[in-house]
Amino acid sequence: MSDVWTGYQHRAVDADGWTTFWRLDPRGHDFQLSDWSGDPDRAGHRLWERAATPAGVRGAWRTSATSVELEIRAALSIYTRIAPVDVLVDGELHQRCAVEEGEQRLTIELPGRPVEVEIWLPQAGKIELREFSFDGEAEPLAPTGPRWITYGSSITQAGGAYGPSETWPALVARKHGWRCASLGFAGECHLDPIAARTIRDLPAELISLCLGINIHGGATFSGRTLPGQVEAFIATVRGGHPQTPLVVITPLPAPDREGKPNAVGLTLDDVRDCVELGARTDPGVQVIDGRTILSADEARALYADEVHPGPDGYRLIGERLAGRLTQLG
Repeated sequence: MSDVWTGYQHRAVDADGWTTFWRLDPRGHDFQLSDWSGDPDRAGHRLWERAATPAGVRGAWRTSATSVELEIRAALSIYTRIAPVDVLVDGELHQRCAVEEGEQRLTIELPGRPVEVEIWLPQAGKIELREFSFDGEAEPLAPTGPRWITYGSSITQAGGAYGPSETWPALVARKHGWRCASLGFAGECHLDPIAARTIRDLPAELISLCLGINIHGGATFSGRTLPGQVEAFIATVRGGHPQTPLVVITPLPAPDREGKPNAVGLTLDDVRDCVELGARTDPGVQVIDGRTILSADEARALYADEVHPGPDGYRLIGERLAGRLTQLG
């Protein structure tokens, strides 16, 4: 498969030709560092299975072809759903293709006149790609625009969005014409050093970090350790981006969790305060309080559960953050 896709860090091809698009580079990494459980069959599976899901991975071509065909293999694995493939024509959604478990071929009819076609791979599910082909000439289009990296949790991965082109990072990137590397890992935003090093080593004109909801839910750090962990993560990122605009977003409202201490005694407000305290050690960081992105009433109306927006919630987050992040680019 020619390297025409963007939004990933490492591409691995197995003996049968199936390609995995890794959003973190697994080479040389000890998976047990990320999810040690005492069970060697489980060690490391959560972060790295999320990293192998191609959220934000897409390709673009100029073509007059009348169809394009993709061969995809999908599994639920640790996911509750498999997201679709989105095909955009001249920037507008042309077809949203459901993806089922197992191997399948998707055939998408195209206009048959000169257009720009974008294919966005699913943002949820264990996804591999083997073949894709147009029935006519197709010229790959190089990505353009400022490079933006966004790191976060399931809310950044946005598995519950309508499709991969409607996650909030995709909506912001499409609105501003940015090249986005989406480092959203559902349940796995715990300030892992591999994530900080990845951001440090990637080119970027803008970086955003959505921090805190997984740390609260997992009781990952205490009030004593969380500010220092945020400071250390940002310091690692700054090693590669001394002047790059950097924004930290604290947790969005979670009405059913607010005011409830977690296993180490931190409420969500405590986590917000700790994240902001750690971020403020860098005078170049702008902090956005997540409660200014959605109100508590909007969260109650738009969430699918106690912390995850539904599809329309992701659209609203994208609209609000597009307005807030544009001043940083």
